[in-house]
Order: sequence, then structure tokens, then C-alpha cells
Amino acid sequence: MTALLDTRALKAFYGDAQALFGIDFSLDRGELVAIIGANGAGKSTFLKSLTGLVRAPIDAIRFKGEPIGGLPPGDIVRRGLAMVPEGRRLFASLSVEENLLMGATPARKGPWNLQRLYALFPILAEKRNQPGTSLSGGQQQMVALGRALMSNPEVLLCDELSLGLAPIVIREIYAAMPSITAEGMTVVIVEQDVTMARQVSKRIYCFQEGRVSLQGHSADLTREQISQAYFGIAEAAHA
Repeated sequence: MTALLDTRALKAFYGDAQALFGIDFSLDRGELVAIIGANGAGKSTFLKSLTGLVRAPIDAIRFKGEPIGGLPPGDIVRRGLAMVPEGRRLFASLSVEENLLMGATPARKGPWNLQRLYALFPILAEKRNQPGTSLSGGQQQMVALGRALMSNPEVLLCDELSLGLAPIVIREIYAAMPSITAEGMTVVIVEQDVTMARQVSKRIYCFQEGRVSLQGHSADLTREQISQAYFGIAEAAHA
């Protein structure tokens, strides 16, 4: 069966500095896959490559069998990939509702609209007319997640959902995931919280210095295997 999304020997550069060194990755329809790794491991660069924010060779990334590497970000969104960026990146001059509407893509139809989002995150309905950046960190993350869902993507890419948030807020954000995946949406989360990543994902990829140091089903990987791969003993992944 052809993967919904896959990369083949994906490399990425910032100028002359290489950030990714031949990443092979596959994602099947309906999966929730986690990518873990320390700061600087290449996780965010990988997501940016998938969404066209970092240029990639055309054949290095395929979505539904079609090469999409290096396409403009707008084209990739219209094809069905959307990202919740690290740091949320809300528009300070816009209200909560206006920020959400910025994610809407008329060319894509699906179940996600304002009414559905407000049912998922009722606090956003209460604060719909407030500036998006006036909300708490957790509420801003809900806005960023909702904005991505408004494009009704086939694949939702989430970069560091829990970064800087209190544990109770993190649990609330992740509690929304079953509702998001219930209708078959495919999700990739980049997460430094290994425990949370294992709890919510079907499979895990561990990145280390721009390479995949470990991959497997979340339930099958031991804490020792993950620890070794996470902290740089890449050989452990092949033992």
C-alpha cells in the first residue's frame, strides 16, 4: 500500500549548513505519528520541508504518490497539508475569530468550520472578539491548532504543541486529538515530551543531528531504546 506521505533521502540546508541528512519517513492514512528528539535535531526543519518553507528536491517528498518537494507553501496547503507552527505565530492585529478564518481554504471542503471549532474549544467562542495574542499561551495554541484545522487538511503537522505550556493545559490540548482524528485525519506531532509522545502516537521517529536514529511502533519501543536514540547513541537503533 502506498504511503499517504513519504520522504526519500530528504536533505535540507540553511545556506551552506546542512540540517537534514537523508531522512526516510512514511505516514499512512489515519495514523498519528510522533517525531521526538532534542533541540537542534532537525524536527522543525523536517516539518518546514514538508510544507515548502524550507526548499527540498521535488522527488524527495511525495504526497498521495505525487512529488511535492519544493512547491510553494500555498500550493501544499491546497493539496491538503497544514501546519501548527512552533510558537503559534498568531496575527497580533486580528481577533481570535479573524485568526481562525485566516486558515480557511475555499478550495478544500470538510467538517471543520467555526462552529465545529467552538464546540471543540468553547473558550475560543467566549473570546472570539478579543485580540488573539491577548489570550493565555494555552488558548493561543488552541487558536493556532484551530487555524490549521480550518483548511480541512488531510495531514495535520503539529510543531511542539506543548512547548512552554503548563501540564494541565498540555493535557487539555491533547485531549482534543481523538476528536480531530475521529474522522480519519492523519496527524504528525513534533514533541519533546517523550511520555506524551508515546501515549498519543501509533509510531515514533526519533531524530538526532538531522538523521533518524530510531523508529518503530510506540508500544514496542523501550524507554532505554528511546533514551539512547534521543541522546545521541544512534547505533542503538540498529542493535
